[in-house]
Parts: sequence; C-alpha cells; structure tokens
Amino acid sequence: MLRTHYSNQISPDMDGETVTVAGWVYELRDFGGVKFIILRDRQGYIQIVIPRKRVSEDVLETFGKLTKESVVSVSGTVKKSDKAKAGFEILPEKIEVLNLAETPLPMDVSGKIESEMDTRLDNRFIDLRQDKVRAIFMLRDLFLTGIRNFMKENQFVEINTPKIAAAGAEGGASLFPVQYFDQWAFLTQSPQLYKQMLMASSLDKVFEIGPAFRAEPSDTSRHLSEFTSFDFEMAYISDYNDVMDLAENMLVETLKYVKKNGKPWLEILERDIEIPKTPFPRIKFEDAKGMLESDGRRVGNDLSTEDEKALGKIMAEKGHIAYFITDYPEEEKPFYIMENDENPGYSFAIDLDYYGEELASGGQREHRYNRLVSRMKKKNLDPKNFEFYLKAFKYGMPPHGGVGLGFERMVMKALNLKNIREVVLFPRDQWRLVP
Repeated sequence: MLRTHYSNQISPDMDGETVTVAGWVYELRDFGGVKFIILRDRQGYIQIVIPRKRVSEDVLETFGKLTKESVVSVSGTVKKSDKAKAGFEILPEKIEVLNLAETPLPMDVSGKIESEMDTRLDNRFIDLRQDKVRAIFMLRDLFLTGIRNFMKENQFVEINTPKIAAAGAEGGASLFPVQYFDQWAFLTQSPQLYKQMLMASSLDKVFEIGPAFRAEPSDTSRHLSEFTSFDFEMAYISDYNDVMDLAENMLVETLKYVKKNGKPWLEILERDIEIPKTPFPRIKFEDAKGMLESDGRRVGNDLSTEDEKALGKIMAEKGHIAYFITDYPEEEKPFYIMENDENPGYSFAIDLDYYGEELASGGQREHRYNRLVSRMKKKNLDPKNFEFYLKAFKYGMPPHGGVGLGFERMVMKALNLKNIREVVLFPRDQWRLVP
C-alpha cells in the first residue's frame, strides 16, 4: 500500500510503529546534518525527519530531487517528539516519488500570497490543496450529511428526478435549451413538477439534493448558472405552517450537526456557526413591507435583494438571523402556489431568509386540478404543455407543500464567506464553462 495512515490517524502513542504515509511535499528544509519534509495529506501535516547519519543514501538522494507539491509515499517509523507540532515525526526507511511537480507552481499553495479568484478557479486542483479551501469542502460534505440524516430521521425518501425535461417548473425564459435527439428539451430549473407528482403516489414525503440550472445572466457573488438544490415535498399537510416547521428544524439540526462534527475545519477557517433562535419569526409580506417602509424604503409587490438585506439588518437587531416571510401577493408567485381565498390577492407562499438573503422558497401547493389549471392560464401558460404533470392531479392528489433551498448559498452564509464560488468545486456562470 502507498498509504496505511492519514496524518490524523497517527499519534505519539504509536512510537516505534511502522507506517506508510502519502501526500504532497508542502515544505523542504535542509539544515545540513538534518533535513525535513513537511508532508501534507487531506487531513493535515506530517513531519518527516531525515538525520544524515541515520538514513540510507537512497533516502538522501531522493530528498535532493524533490520539489514542492511533488507526490510521495513515505514508509518509516513513528518517533515521539516534543519538538514536532503533532507530537511525533516519521523517520523514513523509504521515500518513493510518485510524481515530481513542475516548477514554478501556477499559484501559491501556502496561502501567504493571495491569488485572484479566476487564477484559483483556473487551477482548482491545486487551489484545493490550501488548508482553508480544503476545510470549506470538508464542511460542505458535513452539511450534506447533516441534511440527509435529518430527512431520514423524519421518514423522507431520497429521490432523483430528471435533469432534462420537456418543460420548466417556472415557465419563462430562464431555461437552458438542449437538443434532445430530434426535439428540443430543457435543463431543469428545479425538481418541482416531479416531486409534486410523487405526492399522488405512496412516496408522500420525498427530498432531493441535486443540480439545477438557471439561464440568468447574473454576474453576482450569490448567483450561479448551475447550483445544487435541496428540495423536499410532503403530503397530508394541514397548512403551510407544517412546511415551515420542517424547514426550520432541518436548518437548525443541520447547523448543529456541522458545528459539532466540523470543529477541526471550522478552526482552520477561524469560523463558528451560530445556531438561530427558535421558533423562527413568521412575518407576513405586508408586515415586512411596512417594516421596510418605516425604515425609509419603497417596496413593491416583492422584495428586492436590497430589501432582503435591509430586512435582515432589522431582524438581526431583534436577535434573529433566520425568519420566514409569508403570504406574498399571488401574482408574484408561480402557478403551483395556492391562493389564499380568505385573503384575496395573496398566497400561501413562504420564503426562508437567513442573514438577510433568501435561502429557500416554497409554500402550500394547489392540489385541486381545476384550480391548478386556472392558475396556469392566469400565468399565461398553456396547460397542454404540462399534461404529464396535470395528470397526477386527476386521480387523488392530497394537500401538500414543500420548499426548494439553495444549498451552496446556505453553506456560504453559515460560514460567512463572501462569494458562492468558494463553495463550488467547478463553478458555472455566464463567463465560466471550464474547467
């Protein structure tokens, strides 16, 4: 084996044991009589000590050939050491060079010299060798695990829906067309239509974590053309409060999971995760509008990005970093959102805002066939284009609701990062299609 242990699997208690470690050469130090290799793997660093008189000529010769970021496998003995940061070092018996790195490197890996975002993304493979960048993606993995754990504990079934579809969930022009054999299709904006169709099946509580696509030329720090969407849909709800209860608990429990299990990575980032106060405030749109107008803003029938930020500041002053906005004007919401008959002109739509940005949107869906068709026509959509979807509403569709949440935006805000591209391995926006 080229590796028997990661760096975090070795301790001073293993003094005298033989191990094989592997990774990248982070640093080379030559003090004449003794030489050092600082080896980096995905879990941390290992100090390799090379006393000239205690190692073979082969080891010394190999050391002389090494360059920074070369890939090596080192077999040797664990030595307890008070001078080594980890409390141990490795005395090598063999150093195998797996791949020599060219020099100079395309960017600095130590973090001492800051690189532009484009340079980092063009060289993402090496950017990920930086501690802070690697920490972000280790934490991202924990966010995914935390969500899945919560949803499974609440008896949701994980699904995968098509990413090539005949129609978009929202209608409109923000779709990427693709040539699908002899016809045109679209990359999906969300799994909305499919997850709703499943509410008419025995899979009445479902969630999906998967890619979604929006053909919107938004060159901002919070938008991407391809992103990861977390969606859930649940049947037999009493009203949209059931949806908010689930979304609230999901966010809180996921953040708690990452805070508990991600301590080493959070320390590297010098971040902590704040757990929002519960229950989250539930603010009707008109009340939110009134709060903003009292603060000197002019608000229309929806909240702009700047409105959301302003509301976030108001809510933060009240001690809330997460809250719901409910009862939006129905004309601003998609056809599948249920209108509020008791409050004409408004809907059972909800947004979950987090640190002053929309994190998720959803609500109670219209489950009555005739009302759904009427909503489509009101939105200037042709029901004939949605027959595959509407069919599910003819044969027993229970009341249901759900949300769609921007996963990367959640990670970005929770970790207090400034650009959503920091949490995506290979971002796609209107300017970037490679790597």
